[in-house]
Amino acid sequence: MELPKLVCVFLLAACCCCRRAAGVPGEAEQPAPELLEVEVGSTALLKCGPAHSQGNLSLDWFSVYKEKPVLIYRVRQGQGHSEPGEYQHRLSLQGKGAILALAHVTPHDERIFLCQGKRSRSQEHRIQLQVYKAPEEPSIQVNTVGISVNSEEPEEVATCIGRNGYPIPQVTWYKNRLPLKEEKNRVHIQSSQTVESSGLYTLHSILKAQLVKEDKDAQFYCELSYRLPSGNHMKESREVTVSIFYPAEKVWVEVVPTGMLKEGDHVEIRCLADGNPSPHFTISKQNPSTMEMEEKATDHNGLLVLEPAQKEHSGLYECQGLDLDTMVSLSDQQELLVNYVSDVRVSPATPESHEGSSLNLTCEAESNQPLEFHWLRAKTGKVLEKGPMLQLHNLKREAGGGYLCVASVPSVPGLNRTQLVNVAIYGSPWMASKERKLWVKENEVTSLSCEASGHPRPTISWNVNGTAHEQDKDPQSVLSTLNVLVTPELLETGAECVASNFLGRNTTLIFLKLVNLTTLPPDSTTTTTGLSTSTHLSSSTASPHARANSTSTEKKLPEPESKGVVIVAVIVCILVLALLGAVLYFFYKKGKLPCGRSGKQEITLPPSHKSEIVGEVKSDKLPEEMGLLQGSNGDKRAPGDQGEKYIDLRH
Repeated sequence: MELPKLVCVFLLAACCCCRRAAGVPGEAEQPAPELLEVEVGSTALLKCGPAHSQGNLSLDWFSVYKEKPVLIYRVRQGQGHSEPGEYQHRLSLQGKGAILALAHVTPHDERIFLCQGKRSRSQEHRIQLQVYKAPEEPSIQVNTVGISVNSEEPEEVATCIGRNGYPIPQVTWYKNRLPLKEEKNRVHIQSSQTVESSGLYTLHSILKAQLVKEDKDAQFYCELSYRLPSGNHMKESREVTVSIFYPAEKVWVEVVPTGMLKEGDHVEIRCLADGNPSPHFTISKQNPSTMEMEEKATDHNGLLVLEPAQKEHSGLYECQGLDLDTMVSLSDQQELLVNYVSDVRVSPATPESHEGSSLNLTCEAESNQPLEFHWLRAKTGKVLEKGPMLQLHNLKREAGGGYLCVASVPSVPGLNRTQLVNVAIYGSPWMASKERKLWVKENEVTSLSCEASGHPRPTISWNVNGTAHEQDKDPQSVLSTLNVLVTPELLETGAECVASNFLGRNTTLIFLKLVNLTTLPPDSTTTTTGLSTSTHLSSSTASPHARANSTSTEKKLPEPESKGVVIVAVIVCILVLALLGAVLYFFYKKGKLPCGRSGKQEITLPPSHKSEIVGEVKSDKLPEEMGLLQGSNGDKRAPGDQGEKYIDLRH
């Protein structure tokens, strides 16, 4: 039975070989189809080979799908006709009819297209249409939960998404610009794709990795590689960093600001660790009495704020960090030093002396650093002495007042303290001025002021009734202000201010002068004027040490109303003079003024007096100037014709 089967197989093989050798039509092996690459949305030009381009215009076009040809287009004598179906409205002829244009190419058009001549079946031509579409820019989504280095399996790092590409792009993951490859129990890349209704692909790629502490700053991104008719291309996503959790290995204390600290600074004590997340911190300070660490209350984890810093804040601080996952505790200590200057004191505390005597002032202070001392005059800021002692010789009244002792630390910029002491010189009251004038308006409330100084501090009284207020300018000076109603009696008598202490008394006289629009104050260079009303109060501001306590009147600038009257009067005068000058100049140019002309003019009078009064106006020119009045021919005028004119005074 086996022998007949072998014979049949042999005969069948021999027949096939003979048919191929004899070239039976239609049975020859088909050549590889022509490859045509196009992008989605473009137009594909299907050419039916060189044989049909020579004028054979009777063609049939087929779409081969799953090895089954479907007629889609007919060409007869150069005229084309689409067959009903999916390509009915997207096909058209170009050129001489041998090129079939397929518009709006989609991924579904990726197949073989066949053209066949009507005369011979051997004239068919196959075209493989390859479709491409670049994917959109890849997006990356990082793991927002974080990854622990203690994880035993690779954890998800990020997901890369590439949308609407064709065919499916290739994805590559990178860490710090180096490509990642699959590695057992270390790196795993899981990719999947979704086919959209348009035929395009959306790619999802998930990177899983087992990370270490050194990856806390690593940059991850993905790359999509794809092909187009123009060649190979690639697109990269943005770089991302994933949170990595790892236990702390070290804890330390940081003090801000760095360098030398001083009282009054804003100081922050921070606890820091190299773990993520940070451990739970507690800050403690050593008690100098018991030498035990006492926990300090903090508003934030690991931050103690000292504001303002004081010398009591100096000492040993400890920061302790507890990892709540591993229950491991780490700590660090640091000594804090707050430099200070305190208890600045001057002896004697209330210095008093007499004129002509001497006085020594001594300054002391406490500090943890070497100190420097300076003495300054309080009212001028002038440096008087360097060192802890200030010696004042041959004292005068002007030496009384405030003195400043400044204790500073040269090694700590900005660290200093001051102490003010007032030196009192015994003496009877000094007045800021002996007498002065005040310009006022009748029946209005005005303010009278009086300033006096001395030691002991003087008291001030007035000889007129009113509301008085006193203000201490310094321990030895007082300013009294009296509000009074300006009456005719007050204008006549004036006001007197009396300052007294047990060493004597002194006075200031204030003369009140009435002011109005027609009354101007005297020249301010000899007397002082001022207008004071209920809304503009006038007071003396002269220092008693800057003036001799004599009978000279106080110099004071005029009040604004007096200045306004003077300015208005001056402006009016200037305008009148300017107008008058302009009128005279106008008449002079017109020749209607006799100025500069020699001769006599007749002044016409009424008829009853015309014969009584005749005035003669003669030229004021010198004899040699009169020669200029000669005629053009050089002849001199007759004595009776020298330009004299008579002015008739009767008119």
